[in-house]
Amino acid sequence: MEFTKMHGLGNDFIVVFGEKQLPADAAELAVKWCNRFFGIGADGLVYILPSEKADFQMRIMNSDGSEAEQCGNAIRCVSKYVYDHGHVTQEQITIETIGAGVQPVSLNIRDGKVETVRVDMGEPILNGLQVPTTVDANPVLDHSIEANGQEFKFTAVSMGNPHAVIYVDDAVNFDLSTWGPLLEVHPMFPKKINVEFATVRDRGYVDMRVWERGAGPTLACGTGACATLVSSVLNGHTDRTAVISLKGGDLHIEWSEADNHVYMTGPAEVVFKGVTS
Repeated sequence: MEFTKMHGLGNDFIVVFGEKQLPADAAELAVKWCNRFFGIGADGLVYILPSEKADFQMRIMNSDGSEAEQCGNAIRCVSKYVYDHGHVTQEQITIETIGAGVQPVSLNIRDGKVETVRVDMGEPILNGLQVPTTVDANPVLDHSIEANGQEFKFTAVSMGNPHAVIYVDDAVNFDLSTWGPLLEVHPMFPKKINVEFATVRDRGYVDMRVWERGAGPTLACGTGACATLVSSVLNGHTDRTAVISLKGGDLHIEWSEADNHVYMTGPAEVVFKGVTS
């Protein structure tokens, strides 16, 4: 099978185009191919499929074989792939996701190739039971949670997939490997959770590091950046437009007052192409 290795700010994917539907063994293939020692190596396996509702549908299998409802970095990679390969010719396209529905995408073209992608990520879900969490509140702000004797405070946001945003003194050097796995599977999160650890530098700039559900620590998370901006606005930390600085680079996030939608702008890159054995 032919594939293209792509990444959005270091959050990397094996992208497959041409299948008519999600293969029955997609979960097993994701575990095999995403292995960084015995496979291709990636955070996830992404299938670009036909859609009756949009230009294309995106399905994402995490490196542990679970399926992600949405992924902001993956949708930028998918958008770049379909334009750069001539499957679409317009600069305004739509991508269907299983968690956030059909999302409009604007492509910034340079020298005939996609340079950056602006995605309408839709409206954030703030009702705790819908995120989902076990907390019956709307929104869930600064809520206490305990893991291994340590108390944290989180704000819950769904961007089509669930997020818990936690503010810490130093997100850049935070111990992800200790606390990420414990919080991901905490009983307060019935479908597990993506955990963002954030430090606000000023009203327009936030450092964030992420532990992704099903993938572990990644260099970037687009939906996590969106959730972090929404959380930061709700908690009074930032304005409605800010740079969310991830380990792999920066994303520009806006939470529009006009339509309540969150807009994400960032790059996508091709690493290499190959054929599986």
